[in-house]
Amino acid sequence: MWKLILHHQNFTHRTLLSNHVSNKPVFWKQYLINKQIPIKLQHTVPKDPNKVNSIFKLSALCKISLGVTGSIIHATGIKFAYCKPKATRIIDYKPDNNKVSKFDWNKLWSYLKPELLWFIAAVASALVVAIVNIQIPQVMAEVINVIVKSTGDKTESSSFLNNIKPAAINLVFMYLAQSAFTFVYIVLLSKIGESMAFRMKSDLFKSILKQDIAFFDTHRTGEVVNRLTVDVQEFKSSFKQTISNGLRAMTQIIGSGVALFTISPYMTSLTLFTIPTIILLGSGFGALLRKKSREAQAQSEKTTSIAEEAISNIRTVRGFAMEDLEVQMFDSELSLVQHLNINLGVGIGLFQAGTNLFLNGMILSTISVGGYLLSTNQLSAGQLMAFLMATQTIQRSLTQISLLFGSVIRGLAAGSRVFEYINLQPTMALKGGLILSDNVKGFIEFKNVTFTYPARPDNIVLDSFNLTVEPGKTVALVGASGNGKSTVVALLERFYDADRGSISIDGYNIRSLDPTWLRQKVIGIVNQEPILFGCTIRENIRYGKMDASDEEIEAAAKLANAHDFIEGFSNGYDTMVGERGSTLSGGQKQRIAIARALLKNPSILILDEATSALDSESEKLVQKALENASIGRTCFVIAHRLSTIQNADVIIVLQKGQVVEMGTHNELLGKRGIYWSLVLQQQLSQEKHIHHGE
Repeated sequence: MWKLILHHQNFTHRTLLSNHVSNKPVFWKQYLINKQIPIKLQHTVPKDPNKVNSIFKLSALCKISLGVTGSIIHATGIKFAYCKPKATRIIDYKPDNNKVSKFDWNKLWSYLKPELLWFIAAVASALVVAIVNIQIPQVMAEVINVIVKSTGDKTESSSFLNNIKPAAINLVFMYLAQSAFTFVYIVLLSKIGESMAFRMKSDLFKSILKQDIAFFDTHRTGEVVNRLTVDVQEFKSSFKQTISNGLRAMTQIIGSGVALFTISPYMTSLTLFTIPTIILLGSGFGALLRKKSREAQAQSEKTTSIAEEAISNIRTVRGFAMEDLEVQMFDSELSLVQHLNINLGVGIGLFQAGTNLFLNGMILSTISVGGYLLSTNQLSAGQLMAFLMATQTIQRSLTQISLLFGSVIRGLAAGSRVFEYINLQPTMALKGGLILSDNVKGFIEFKNVTFTYPARPDNIVLDSFNLTVEPGKTVALVGASGNGKSTVVALLERFYDADRGSISIDGYNIRSLDPTWLRQKVIGIVNQEPILFGCTIRENIRYGKMDASDEEIEAAAKLANAHDFIEGFSNGYDTMVGERGSTLSGGQKQRIAIARALLKNPSILILDEATSALDSESEKLVQKALENASIGRTCFVIAHRLSTIQNADVIIVLQKGQVVEMGTHNELLGKRGIYWSLVLQQQLSQEKHIHHGE
């Protein structure tokens, strides 16, 4: 079996195995080399299908707690029936969220505090229900005693009704109170849970948007979205169930235990003797289940990432006919989720089964010992019935706790992951710093800037980079891919901070300027792949300045050479563009993006490969729009098509993160250096295409 590992920005965590590579490693290797995608080809030994490793391994403590039967079940049923891993894994992706995050109880309190009065009311209602449930067996004992007494005596029916009436009425009131307060605490907990979930989601989304760009370089979108949706929902459900069922169950256990001692201390001592042992063993078992729950959630997150990536890039998937591969990749990860959840379910099932066996043993012991005490007149029939009902109340409560156990484990794991992101502090604040009152002129200076991306700390992108740009000048950055062109403008926008050196605008270090003001008012950017939102053209343009009038939007569109084609749509500026602008052509999207950038009238305009993906006709229209947009502004242009930057005031040639040539188009051609070589290569390439076209 051959394993091809792709080292590319779009394939960093993907591994193609077996079916797609096993018989054609050389073909795939050559294909990827032609596509300039770095690869590493490894030969791996297939797994022996006769050797099955159990994903779910019980500790010695848990095996002892389950006894011989449990160990046999583990050795046979779990190991061979449920835990057969697939021989081939298609995704080799290990997110960094597998680490154990401590649950932040202080953060939970901050969300619970505003709902404290409602919470107290809900807890009080649950306690009332629990107390009523404790009293019901006592009242039922009175009813049973009346019935037994009436059975022994030949009394009239009217006398029986009079004797049973007080207890029966009391029992009816208890049933009504039980129902009413159950309704109250369920409604209150629902309100509390939804309010907390709302604030948690809002704070989590706010925290995510505040994170540094480096955070998104190392975290998949599906992973982040999973915490915003699945984890918050899991925590909310667990919180409501724990408070409602857990609080009531614990109160009933304590209250019923006291009632049992009141009825018969001897029977109670025998019944409750084994409970501490069960609790101790259950705690050890619970630690294992919590670990398995975290593993299952992390694996589910990986599955979400695969699905999100495929769906968001559906056109690429469809264009390469890779639907089957995406399904195979998704199914492979999903099968691991299935195995982990089955193992978790088996563990929880064993815990609950053992608990039920213990509880049923309690009932049998109660009946046996109680029958003996009844025969020796040490206990009345009503007391035995009350004791049995109280024991059943404890049984139901312990069953609820055991059922709740899995939910609590998942809720704590989900909550810790949500709070981890909420508490995550960015290194670069979005707001805070100087806001220049005067108009920004656009004088830019890079001084000895050295930078490496946080995700690639060993790869120096800019090395002692120096550059001075006069206000209103157009500067073009050229050079082969990977030499730092886009990094220069990313640092100027302060998506990242330089490791060493400084960057200043009009003499002010950009670290001292308010980042939000800088991006909203000073700098406008048009990327190679403009991303539009799935709304109208008007709303997409207005994204550059939310308080802009319709007249300002149209003026920006005219400046971007977009007004005419927009008016050509039946709905004009109210035309829906589809997801990521899918209903528009590349040139149309680009011009809308230019209008969006120009709407805020920036002093500095960044054009990052703005025409490289366009056809010649669209390029002319967009280029005209860019020329209009550049007038009176400091402009950075990144371009591979050198014909589009011949009129730039200064052309900077970058190589290995340093400036190797600088000058106008004619000056650089006269040097016959790197720039001259790049121009010559493009001219030869164009002539070759023209020749083949003829």
